[in-house]
Amino acid sequence: MPSTARAGRSAALPISERRLALTLGIGCALAILWVLAASYYLVFHDEALARFVSRQSAMQYAYEERLGALQRALDRAAAERQTARGGVESRLAALAERQDLIEKRQGLLSGLGGAAAQIDVPPAPAPVSEAPRVQKPFPTPELRFGGDDRAEADPGPGARVARLETALDRIGEAQSRALAGVARQAERSAERFRDLIARTGLSPARFDAPKEGVGGPLVPLAGDAFERALTEARRQIEEETHLRRVAAALPFRQPLPGEITFSSGFGARLDPFTRGYALHTGLDMRAATGAPVHATAAGRVTAAEYAGGYGNMVEVDHGRGLVTRYAHLSAAAVSVGQRVEAGSVIGLAGSTGRSTGSHLHYETRIDGEPVDPQRFLRAGAQLVFAD
Repeated sequence: MPSTARAGRSAALPISERRLALTLGIGCALAILWVLAASYYLVFHDEALARFVSRQSAMQYAYEERLGALQRALDRAAAERQTARGGVESRLAALAERQDLIEKRQGLLSGLGGAAAQIDVPPAPAPVSEAPRVQKPFPTPELRFGGDDRAEADPGPGARVARLETALDRIGEAQSRALAGVARQAERSAERFRDLIARTGLSPARFDAPKEGVGGPLVPLAGDAFERALTEARRQIEEETHLRRVAAALPFRQPLPGEITFSSGFGARLDPFTRGYALHTGLDMRAATGAPVHATAAGRVTAAEYAGGYGNMVEVDHGRGLVTRYAHLSAAAVSVGQRVEAGSVIGLAGSTGRSTGSHLHYETRIDGEPVDPQRFLRAGAQLVFAD
């Protein structure tokens, strides 16, 4: 059979030929494998290379993206730092303006105390000679924007500026409180003087300056609360100053020094000569002959002469219809038209005219009508005079 024949021939081949055939078979197999590998490499090389390039590109993009994010963060931090620097500088400029304003207001507050008063009502309102002192928060501390260790330990310019702003706020509040205190003191003092003047039977309005024609539309006052409070405080101070001057012009002082002894009061009494009832138009005060007699308020002498029952008499006009008379003097020390101040010696006590002995007859007249001088003397007893 043919197959049997081939097998027989194969078996009949020599060993060398069989080895050659095996080698050729192996070589063919290797060649086929190489061809297959080469074909695979050629087929899939571009895809692998593309994947590798893609991975490298992704890594590079991620790296560049990270670098970009870091750069943007740096730029943002630089911008924020520049903005913070500008904000701090603008806040410092505003603080400097506020400090200038506070210093100006300090000067206004210090000036509200004004000149010392000539008279006062106990308890005397404490003059405001100096408002709470302004502690300057400047010079401004050095601002550091670097990144060294000292700057990190520093609380930062924003925090320091905030502390300065807080300090100025406290000073402003203290000034407002001081201003309110000045206004209250002036108001209380004005009310005391107003009450004091009213006790004499006089109206404070009597001493107001004649009002001039004024008018116009109502325009509310602008400005902040401090300015409005300052305007009100000045109004109160002006009112208090006016009433203080009115009180200083009234005959509140004693015409004789020391403790006064009255020998006859104001009003109806038995006349020492007729022994009938008559009006006594003043007060009789015991005084030795030659004792100095003082003007009880500033004014101008309108009489210094012998005047019948008054004897030697000095009359002083204090303005606004208010007059005082000093009678039975042994001598006058002033002349008509002379200006005298409160406490000036205008004559010497005596017993001239219709008198039974050495004494001083003292009168106060309002619009020509005699009034009880005790109104003024009792009110004056509550005053403290600065001679």
